[in-house]
Amino acid sequence: MDRLVFTANMAMSEYRLDRQNMTHELANVSTPGFKKAFQLANRAIRTEGDGFDTRYLPRAVTSPLIDLAPGHRIVTNKPLDIAMDNKTVLPVLAENGEVAWTRRGDMALDPEGFLRTQEGFLVLDDSLQPIQLPQGGVSYQITTDGTITGFDPAAPANGFEVLAVLGIQDATGVDLARREDGLFKPMNNTQDRQIFEPGTGVASVTVGAIEGSNVSSVHTLVKFIDHMRSFEMQTKIIREMKDNDTSGESMLRLS
Repeated sequence: MDRLVFTANMAMSEYRLDRQNMTHELANVSTPGFKKAFQLANRAIRTEGDGFDTRYLPRAVTSPLIDLAPGHRIVTNKPLDIAMDNKTVLPVLAENGEVAWTRRGDMALDPEGFLRTQEGFLVLDDSLQPIQLPQGGVSYQITTDGTITGFDPAAPANGFEVLAVLGIQDATGVDLARREDGLFKPMNNTQDRQIFEPGTGVASVTVGAIEGSNVSSVHTLVKFIDHMRSFEMQTKIIREMKDNDTSGESMLRLS
């Protein structure tokens, strides 16, 4: 009986990790480029120690990896907005000076002409250097392979000239995890700049659109309700076991 109560109590404790993950995803359901993490799972683990090894604990098996499944597209028709196709990711410069990766493609120029995401991170080119574009009425275009061209009305004879190339890379088969700042990093990578070998796919973007979150609010809410019911069931088990224990003690006193 005590093993049943112990297992139910541990299950209630481990469910909190999944609830925290779902709460985080629901809070970012409207964040452009946000990626949910892979599902958590519970695994029975035998405890070891003094006495008989007869107790099994449900232990949450967490995964730091993110799911790069595409989210819905939001058309903006802005020349500097991009939605990354398939498993494409964009390099940015994190606040700590490291190279990190993102799926957020709503970009704009700062007063110095540096290309930044709406979160304020510097966008990097194919040499992992910050991209600085000329201003003063220049019109910009981005091709599907990430090439940025510009047309200067003061020199129309030059047409659209290549200004920079986005450092987009394909992450097919690459394990990416979420950093504390919300950006992505490759797992099991000891390189200082957090770069990785491109995957087997082709990196490409769709211009004039951004990618929404790949979190399904309906699915997550249904799962959250299911977890609450499971929590209530575990609570009921503990309560019934306590009642049975009390009844057993009463019968022993009568005998």
